Amino acid sequence: MPEKQTLVMKFGGTSVGSVDALMKVTQIVKDARIEYARVVVITSAMSGVTNLLLDSAALASQGKVDSLPKAESSLREKHFAAADALIMDEELREATKSEINSLIFSLIDLCKAIAVLGEASPRVLDTVASIGERMCIRLLGAILESAGVNAKAIESTGFIVTNAHFQHAHPDFKVTTEKTRKLLNPLLENNIIPVTTGFIGATPEGVITTLGRGGSDYSAAIIGAVLPADDVWIWTDVDGIMTTDPRIVKGARTLSEITYSEVAELAYYGANVLHPKTIRPVVDAGIGLRICNTFNPSHPGTRLIANVPSDSQARNGQVVKAVTAIRNQRLVTIEGRGMLGVPGVAARAFGAVASTKTSVPLITQASSEQSICFAVPSESAISVINALQAVFASEIEDEDIDRVWMTEDVSIITVVGVGMRHTPGVAGQVFTQLGNNKANVLAIAQGSSEVSISMVVAAVDTELAVRSLHELIVK
Repeated sequence: MPEKQTLVMKFGGTSVGSVDALMKVTQIVKDARIEYARVVVITSAMSGVTNLLLDSAALASQGKVDSLPKAESSLREKHFAAADALIMDEELREATKSEINSLIFSLIDLCKAIAVLGEASPRVLDTVASIGERMCIRLLGAILESAGVNAKAIESTGFIVTNAHFQHAHPDFKVTTEKTRKLLNPLLENNIIPVTTGFIGATPEGVITTLGRGGSDYSAAIIGAVLPADDVWIWTDVDGIMTTDPRIVKGARTLSEITYSEVAELAYYGANVLHPKTIRPVVDAGIGLRICNTFNPSHPGTRLIANVPSDSQARNGQVVKAVTAIRNQRLVTIEGRGMLGVPGVAARAFGAVASTKTSVPLITQASSEQSICFAVPSESAISVINALQAVFASEIEDEDIDRVWMTEDVSIITVVGVGMRHTPGVAGQVFTQLGNNKANVLAIAQGSSEVSISMVVAAVDTELAVRSLHELIVK
């Protein structure tokens, strides 16, 4: 009998993106059953599918439906090729293809309706985006079944209950806990592996919602937390969380372990391994999380561990652990001597930013209160500037605010390490390193947690800054 009870495994788009990848997933699931009595599998859409679905909807909203036959053919070919190669039983294979075909037809119908209306609401876009996962669970469930694994495809819309904030829905954990246990436990008790959709849920009325792009990780954490599971494993196409982007630094390496607070900073600041919301349900439930490579399953990957005292990491030489970069940002500055001591300027400024539905990843303000500076994604910068100028129109006219302006493209570079906390001289090392390598810092921010320091540099200095700071990581 396996010693451990429940394992939740999530497979990303590249992990289920081809016949070869799906064969690897099948073997990974088989191996997991040796160690765990109860296994839940969560899958993303096949790689490239969600983008194709949303692109089709976007074109349809412009009245362009000429590309629909090509999209239909592409989806059918991608899924059917895997079904033909890996589902041996003819009846099961044809039934699976028929179900996938029905979902493809539903996409075509949705896109035609979008074209007639001339727009796609967030609610409709969630339904469109969900189709990739809904096709993939049927495909993967049948492939596992064909390989002798007792599996059943089940849509997470039946048990992950969310609010109606389409495209970024938030789960109702109380109801989700009840429904998840009610639906999944009977399957698990009968040695059936539920194969379910990541990324999607549904309102109490059953309307499909999504948890945001990359939300399949979040789905795994939710399901792992509410069952509860002993472990959650996120299967992707890299060996784990790396010290930095290996495309920038060839010497980047996989971290064997990382604390919850560190990975939360990395997920927020651009390390494209975990959805930023994934961490909280896992931390709250006190369960294990591991990042693994589908294409190198023997690699131990990265294990998330509880936050440890920072001085113990500092003593071990683990001060700076990773360096990340968020590109395509603009710095927006509101400045004027008339701002000094005036209450509510920041509140009005960020209210204006919020009205454009823009997220602010970095804020800095000097104690003189004569300027506020913050970063926004480049594509949102113009709308943010316009909103700020409208909100502060009278102050600009009275010259209490001199100007509202933005930079050209910049990048946010963040160094992360729990050992930085209470370790003297880390900031000095960081800025000396950048200065020695002629990388100019435009703005700085550090939270009170002291787990990270973020700096803004010009876009052209991004790779130079990352390479320079990566040298601070202990070899």
